Amino acid sequence: MSAAAPTQIWWTAAEIAAARLPDMPSSRQGVENQVKKQGWRNDPQHARRRAGRGGGWEYHWKLFPIAAQKKLLAEAAPQDRVKPATAALSRDDIWAWYDELPDSVKSKAADRLRRVQMVEAMVASGTTKFLAVSEVAGVTGVSEKTLWNWFALIEGVRADDRLPHLAPRHRAAARKPAKKTEFSLEFWDQLKSDYLRPAGPSFSSCYRRAVRVAKSNGWAIAPERTLRRWLKQEVSQPTMVLARKGVDALKRLYPSQTRDKTALHALEAVNADFHKFDVFVRWPAEPGSNSGEGLVTRPQMVAFQDIFSGRILSWRVDMTPNSAAVTLCFGDMIEDFGIPDHILLDNGREFAAKALTGGTPTRYRFRVREDDVQGLFVAMGSEVHWATPYSGQSKPIERAFRDMCDNIAKDPRFDGAYTGNRPDAKPEDYGSRAIDLDEFLTVLAEGIEEHNTRQGRRSEVAWGRSFAEVFDESYATAPIRKATAEQRRLWLLGAEGLRANSSTGLVKFQKNEYYAEWMQDIAGERIIARFDPADLFSGIHIYSADNAYLGFAPCKLKAGFFDMAEARAHSKARKNWLRAEKDALAAHRKLRAAEIGNALDAVAMPAADPVEAKVVRPVFDKPAKISKPEPVGADVAAAQAAIVADIAAHRDQPDPVETPKERFSRALQLERRLEAGEPVTADQQRWLSIYQTQPEYAAERGMWEDFGDRYLARGAAVGGQRPSGGDIEQ
Repeated sequence: MSAAAPTQIWWTAAEIAAARLPDMPSSRQGVENQVKKQGWRNDPQHARRRAGRGGGWEYHWKLFPIAAQKKLLAEAAPQDRVKPATAALSRDDIWAWYDELPDSVKSKAADRLRRVQMVEAMVASGTTKFLAVSEVAGVTGVSEKTLWNWFALIEGVRADDRLPHLAPRHRAAARKPAKKTEFSLEFWDQLKSDYLRPAGPSFSSCYRRAVRVAKSNGWAIAPERTLRRWLKQEVSQPTMVLARKGVDALKRLYPSQTRDKTALHALEAVNADFHKFDVFVRWPAEPGSNSGEGLVTRPQMVAFQDIFSGRILSWRVDMTPNSAAVTLCFGDMIEDFGIPDHILLDNGREFAAKALTGGTPTRYRFRVREDDVQGLFVAMGSEVHWATPYSGQSKPIERAFRDMCDNIAKDPRFDGAYTGNRPDAKPEDYGSRAIDLDEFLTVLAEGIEEHNTRQGRRSEVAWGRSFAEVFDESYATAPIRKATAEQRRLWLLGAEGLRANSSTGLVKFQKNEYYAEWMQDIAGERIIARFDPADLFSGIHIYSADNAYLGFAPCKLKAGFFDMAEARAHSKARKNWLRAEKDALAAHRKLRAAEIGNALDAVAMPAADPVEAKVVRPVFDKPAKISKPEPVGADVAAAQAAIVADIAAHRDQPDPVETPKERFSRALQLERRLEAGEPVTADQQRWLSIYQTQPEYAAERGMWEDFGDRYLARGAAVGGQRPSGGDIEQ
């Protein structure tokens, strides 16, 4: 029986009468009459023959009336029930502690609460608490003592706060502190500083080196597994990434800022960038060229994208990134849709050109002067924002370019012309053909239209629709600024700050001379020239320094041809996070690499003693006598010297050291020979493929793409030295 059952389980008629229990006779004869009347002896589980002297019958206490059972249970109730411990936690604290428990522990607390509520329900129906505890214990399979202990845990606790009090308390008990292994802090600093280096050595190698230093200095050491746990506890993961992988890897651990586009409308904000397609395209031959075919290269596309909808609004293709292509593309967007309020730009030279962004407070390129001419974007009233350098996440158009790399560059009509997206991912048919420019533009136009009209977009504003549908819906109700006829000159023509001749007012630009009679009134003044980049001979439109239109000048001498506050808060938070991680790394890495090396030098391992052979093989034959060489005469020595000099004269001389410009020039010649189909040796092809993967090639090609062959010619004129910014015409 359970511990809460009556002390006496089986009773005789005389004992029942003597106990004077409620609702029970107080005489032996009266008890016997009740036994016969209620048929107690017919229940074999609760009535039995009394063993021992005298015999007779015994009856189980559960045959007694309810009142008698209650009295017996009350007398047998445990007097040493668990008293609730004084709550050390407040109501908020204990719920916070309960919220951190795993689901398995929470389910146990909920099960305990259900059993407690079952007891309370029986008590509410008229049953005593002791009898209810006994009944619930029998039904649920827990002991009565356990139920009484649970009631003790919630004694004086509000009904809605019982759940955390019934949770298993072993989770709240303070754990005994683990016994820590004692070791020297100097040994720990040596190991930790060695491990937290950019070289990224393994922990085992650092541990072995630290042990060598510790033994020589008498430092106490600890097992490697123990120190691994110490490192994991003391040094955070961001600090470890900063120490071993650098700042760029640490930045990737910080979540990027998520911007909400639902607050924008169509054409309120656009972003632009250049994209280089992985396709070989053959450009039309230049007039006067001796070869019938044009240059083969990968085309560059500049595109303007609406940030709200994701639609590509305009695009232009050119050989290299340049401000003229950006100007024409911007003009296409304004002609078709309107003037945007905000423009998010990359910090490349083609966007930071003064013709486009002159007059903005800050630019990442070129010097900002107070007298800078207003660029196209500023003159149109658009606010310029600069994307974070080397951060593709800051420009939404990068996602569209990644989509085009698959849908356009890998179009089946470009088979043989696709170059691969990495130097080590070239297709099998690499360089087998080149696509004509007209064909490329046709496929590109189809691909961009498909990109804009594709259904099933999952952005926060698309909801399964296409970019074009989202843009059109918002464009119909958005306030759009349209350009005037005068403003059209700003994007159809380039801009350049010039000064008219001090006596005649004549303007010289790109080796051409422009003059009209009215220009005598602006002699010596600073002016702005708006011109057509494709037709300089058609004349220029002249504006004053404050962008007021003055008139047209024909060519006389044709001689040459967003929410910034959130962005700042996000940037500040990331900088503070980086600074904290750097401080943490400095606190952990107490020893520099040179100091670690000095410690290792001090405990350099001695050379092993030579091993002496235990078994010696006997030698029975006598060795032959070695005769001493005869001295060499003067004639023989002279002949030997002559032979050595002759060999040295015929030895291959080392190749002269090439400058970076000369190596790039040689690579450029090989590329042109390959494009022209001329034969190239296997060694030349191998050298070219390796050189194209090096940073020197990328840097030299960037300069050559900006300034053309005159960059290489200039380098040759100055003896192969890299020209300064003033040596090349901007």
